Amino acid sequence: MNSVLTSLGHIWQLGLKELRSLWRDRLLLLFVIWAFSGALYTAAKAAPDRLHRAAIAVVDEDQSPLSQRIVNAFYPPTFMKPTAIGLQDMDAGMDAGRFTFVMDIPPDFQSDVLAGKQPSIQLNVDATQMSQAFLGASYIQSIALGEVAEYLAGDRVVSTPVVDLAIRNRFNPALDNTWFMGVMELINNVTMLSIVLTGAALIREREHGTIEHLLVLPVKPSEIMLAKVWAMGAVVLLATALALQFVLRDALQMPVSGSIGLFLTGCALHLFATTSMGIYLGTVARSMPQMGLLMILVLLPLQILSGGMTPRESMPDLVRYLMMGAPTTHFVSFAQAILYRGADLSIVWPQFAAIGLIGTAFFVAALKRFRSTVSSMQS
Repeated sequence: MNSVLTSLGHIWQLGLKELRSLWRDRLLLLFVIWAFSGALYTAAKAAPDRLHRAAIAVVDEDQSPLSQRIVNAFYPPTFMKPTAIGLQDMDAGMDAGRFTFVMDIPPDFQSDVLAGKQPSIQLNVDATQMSQAFLGASYIQSIALGEVAEYLAGDRVVSTPVVDLAIRNRFNPALDNTWFMGVMELINNVTMLSIVLTGAALIREREHGTIEHLLVLPVKPSEIMLAKVWAMGAVVLLATALALQFVLRDALQMPVSGSIGLFLTGCALHLFATTSMGIYLGTVARSMPQMGLLMILVLLPLQILSGGMTPRESMPDLVRYLMMGAPTTHFVSFAQAILYRGADLSIVWPQFAAIGLIGTAFFVAALKRFRSTVSSMQS
């Protein structure tokens, strides 16, 4: 019993040492603060999945009531107010990047429509604006065809469809993509920072020579490793709780349907796995630049193939099976279930159990690697 208490005391004191080291590393501390505040907010707001204030210009060569009706159908906030330009200014405006869309309504457009000749409207799209180009082209086509159809049928004639499709958007009624982007950025930053902090802590001790001081103390390698796991995990967990409240709920106005305590419990399990992974990478890398290169190789698959950006059902079977061994796959699954759909423990316990098993495997592998590293340093 005394040995257990002594070991816990060592782990506690060593963990406090890690926290003091992080506090003195102001640049890394500033990076943690930014990752869970400004980076989270900008990621949620910077990539809208809907058209917003798209710049459009119109070359109206017809100057008819129908052409003016089409021009007046584009208005904020989806589009900026259409700019009337001449045919000679079209290419120059596109080359200078002033307009994302330029629509050219040909002469005699209205008379050709009334005569049933099916005239064409030319739409020039700046495809370098990828998301707006894809969405905006379909928007403009739908608006133009709708205005022509209403003009031919009379003023705002509404046809009754044969079948009425009732659409109900659950969990995100307003289809606000900032909720999704905010949660996914939080998940990615939890994974990234937990690996970076633990790996950097180990490399920092090796570079400063303090790891040799620890080896002459009556502490075990497992105690050194557990101290780094709980200290860096606690920092990321606290930052996650604060970001969830002040950034996602307050700044982004995202409603949290499920239990925050349950989410943080699952997050702690995930941190157990990722901090162990960080220690393993810290034993492999000999310097922070090497650690940075390893992070690229590890983080990209963890984030892209976890199911947060692309549905796992659309991935190849081999990739889906391999990613079942990654903690981020299960983290994304239970985070979305709890925060969006209000799931309780009876629903997310399989993900919790999977992360616990994966974390244990990572911890054992990291401990084995850490012991071999310590043994080589002692010899």
